[in-house]
Amino acid sequence: ATGAKLLALKRMLNFNVPHIKNSTGEPVWKVLIYDRFGQDIISPLLSVKELRDMGITLHLLLHSDRDPIPDVPAVYFVMPTEENIDRMCQDLRNQLYESYYLNFISAISRSKLEDIANAALAASAVTQVAKVFDQYLNFITLEDDMFVLCNQNKELVSYRAINRPDITDTEMETVMDTIVDSLFCFFVTLGAVPIIRCSRGTAAEMVAVKLDKKLRENLRDARNSLFTGDTLGAGQFSFQRPLLVLVDRNIDLATPLHHTWTYQALVHDVLDFHLNRVNLEESSGVENSPAGARPKRKNKKSYDLTPVDKFWQKHKGSPFPEVAESVQQELESYRAQEDEVKRLKSIMGLEGEDEGAISMLSDNTAKLTSAVSSLPELLEKKRLIDLHTNVATAVLEHIKARKLDVYFEYEEKIMSKTTLDKSLLDIISDPDAGTPEDKMRLFLIYYISTQQAPSEADLEQYKKALTDAGCNLNPLQYIKQWKAFTKMASAPASYGSTTTKPMGLLSRVMNTGSQFVMEGVKNLVLKQQVSTLVRKHTGNF
Repeated sequence: ATGAKLLALKRMLNFNVPHIKNSTGEPVWKVLIYDRFGQDIISPLLSVKELRDMGITLHLLLHSDRDPIPDVPAVYFVMPTEENIDRMCQDLRNQLYESYYLNFISAISRSKLEDIANAALAASAVTQVAKVFDQYLNFITLEDDMFVLCNQNKELVSYRAINRPDITDTEMETVMDTIVDSLFCFFVTLGAVPIIRCSRGTAAEMVAVKLDKKLRENLRDARNSLFTGDTLGAGQFSFQRPLLVLVDRNIDLATPLHHTWTYQALVHDVLDFHLNRVNLEESSGVENSPAGARPKRKNKKSYDLTPVDKFWQKHKGSPFPEVAESVQQELESYRAQEDEVKRLKSIMGLEGEDEGAISMLSDNTAKLTSAVSSLPELLEKKRLIDLHTNVATAVLEHIKARKLDVYFEYEEKIMSKTTLDKSLLDIISDPDAGTPEDKMRLFLIYYISTQQAPSEADLEQYKKALTDAGCNLNPLQYIKQWKAFTKMASAPASYGSTTTKPMGLLSRVMNTGSQFVMEGVKNLVLKQQVSTLVRKHTGNF
């Protein structure tokens, strides 16, 4: 999916002409205008440097204050909303750019297209509107094998939105249409018509029926079909049909509540992590300041965790103690090469230069070719080590402060029906174990997974403990009603016999020189398990 999406974006930025990778000529310099939706789609896939290589000198939000640049073409990448169309018409009237390449993330309606045509006519700018394209890119690709439907207004297509008791039929139709549009765009970009399977009698079936209808209608119109080689470009269309399995979230509510133990999942759970970027607040150190002085503000830093990051790709699915050990090993390996870095800097007369300046060195500016090739590689290695040291340290602080290792291990035992070695009430009542949200997540997993629901007396006791811990009881009320409605009390989801076992990693991680003081944190290693979905529905689609 990433490759097809990237090709489509590069083609769009090249005025909808296929981008030639090894082209030696200078790119045509242009301005990129996007809305928030377009920004979310582009940012995980193309860096600022890559945009510059494609001739993008400026990238600006559609609704920002933009000065006229009358001798430069503009590539627009926006959703076809009323507000966006009005602003584009305003740009035409104000003659902001030399020419306009209008690209819509989703298909634009005929009436809105006519609005643009009328505005172009009124502004005498018809010849300046060079191209208008429906790009069908209304989804966000985060990794080679993972995409999400949206980031902006995502609460409008969330589990809560679909399961609100007061949702109207019109609102439900809008949610379903939004989901279907994104899935349709995904398969247009992939160049493949899927075989669709879904769970019956749920929102998943509604999506499946609507998507099937939309695909059939497009395939029926042979001249304008989006699934033909002429439309997609050579090599993109494939006769191999992927399987699309649509399931309702209600089939497994415990898993999204479960505290996690792998690197990527922990980063997502405990840090500010969106669209492959993690934002951290770094303390600026303790200073001897006079009494009553204003405390120094924390520095905010952002890090991109992308497919290009080899350490991230290798360790994102690893248990956290293994990641901590790997970061330490990488750091020790770099320290062994640090003298080599200093020697290379000295040879090139770069003592005191920042790493950004050094990374821009080329064969033409350095005397020694070997030094040029070695130094940027070593500095990039150091940058990744620093990045993951900071991210892993931030994760570790949350694990220690909230005892997340205890939560993970206890929840695994609940879900695998293993004997519990500690009272659930003790963990909920422990003021040092987790936030109110952590405690509520733990109890909901227990409530969902248990075959025998707790008695009313026991439930009141749990409720009191949760209330005393500062928990909001609304989620519990919803899960009670949900469980009663789906008759889960008699047939709860089976979460398999997953167990965790400590290994000898922790002692190695806790050596004297380690960046990560893991003392008090359990070293839990994951075992392979079969998902609830596969167990419940094998052979039932």
